[in-house]
Amino acid sequence: MQLYNTLSAEERAQLIDEAGKERLTLSFYAYAKIEDPKKFRDDLFIAWNALDALGRIYVAHEGINAQMSVPADQFEAFRDTLEVYDFMKGIRLNVAVEQDNHSFLKLTIKVRHKIVADGLNDETFDVTNKGIHLKAQEFNNLLEDPNTIVVDFRNHYESEVGHFEGAITPDVENFRESLPIINEQLQDFKEDKNLLMYCTGGIRCEKASAYFKHQGFKNVFQLEGGIIEYARQVKEEGVESKFVGKNFVFDHRLGERITDDIIAQCHQCGKPCDNHTNCANDACHLLFIQCDECKAAMENTCSTECLEIFHLPVEEQLALRKGLQVGNKVFRKGKSDALKFKNSGDLPTQTLAKAKAETKDIRQKIKVKKTLIGKAEHYYSKSQIAQFLIENKELSVGDKVLISGPTTGNQEITITQIFVDGNFSDTAKAGDQITFELPFRVRLSDKLYKILEAENA
Repeated sequence: MQLYNTLSAEERAQLIDEAGKERLTLSFYAYAKIEDPKKFRDDLFIAWNALDALGRIYVAHEGINAQMSVPADQFEAFRDTLEVYDFMKGIRLNVAVEQDNHSFLKLTIKVRHKIVADGLNDETFDVTNKGIHLKAQEFNNLLEDPNTIVVDFRNHYESEVGHFEGAITPDVENFRESLPIINEQLQDFKEDKNLLMYCTGGIRCEKASAYFKHQGFKNVFQLEGGIIEYARQVKEEGVESKFVGKNFVFDHRLGERITDDIIAQCHQCGKPCDNHTNCANDACHLLFIQCDECKAAMENTCSTECLEIFHLPVEEQLALRKGLQVGNKVFRKGKSDALKFKNSGDLPTQTLAKAKAETKDIRQKIKVKKTLIGKAEHYYSKSQIAQFLIENKELSVGDKVLISGPTTGNQEITITQIFVDGNFSDTAKAGDQITFELPFRVRLSDKLYKILEAENA
């Protein structure tokens, strides 16, 4: 009986590409009393592994919190696995506006003390006594009421790239920090103000709304289904979007665009940008915002120190990381003195730029018919040369290719020059080792595809 992953992320990505099937990125949560979270976890893993469902899921005595990638043709079968539990009958599944077949590459289900860490030890607090749920248009209407206070219950790196107009955006790194801060800030408004709150998918507000009712706030409201469901209603029902910018998501995409407004800056040069990335130095792995120009110049690192470490031999990098503590002390989220243009809690009140309608990330706009022809072997960062092994088919000058990987994402380029074994050639065939100039770094997990045709989605 298999209860854990047996494939690496790279192996899973290859299988997904070879299958060529559309996958749906979705999320859901439910607060419920679960007597045996370990057995619940194991039962879910067996059922979902059989459907090739992937994702990051937390279960606890208080319920379940899930972000997942599910094959589109298994969607109803997946829903059936939820319906066997009374507390998940008819549960709302928040399906992402933008899809990415690589959003999750493993099925990870962990048993936690709580599905949302809140730092609370109050046995009289009833999480089921929650605020009033509002749909998109209802939320907009209350947002315009001058008697309303709207609070963003997400973290600073989430609200920095997108938020609702006029929202309070706490400068916090986790949910449990925001509860006492907002409670203290709004002590004088318990009786006469509408407390309106939102988060990514609703789970944090589900607990926050109950907490603030417990603290004596009279008029507590929350966005039903969070920003994800709001974006769907905006798109399908023609509701005006009061949310500006990008919604940060906790999968490989790191964000899905709600409006064309760019309200954040590249943390290194200050140019309008809202693309999050992780520092390529694995001893840092800092989450920060980086534009394409800085990404090329800094090779996806957050500082000159990390760039120097990144260029060291792998053995030396491993030696430097030895003994380092993991967790927030290493994997920080946008807090570094090296980032000159980092803004936390002090967000711009106006749009800095508009996102272009055209995008290099073909996942968002184009359906691509492609064939796998090779894999990445090396990247020479100083000369910006990528090396690939052609495993099948042929590649010629003028061909359009897609380079895809869990960290690299999906990048489309047109081949203008090919070097086979160091010599210029118009064509490369199976078994050839080729190199060509590439302005971005490739990794051993990256695959090389020839694009056969593309059409607008």
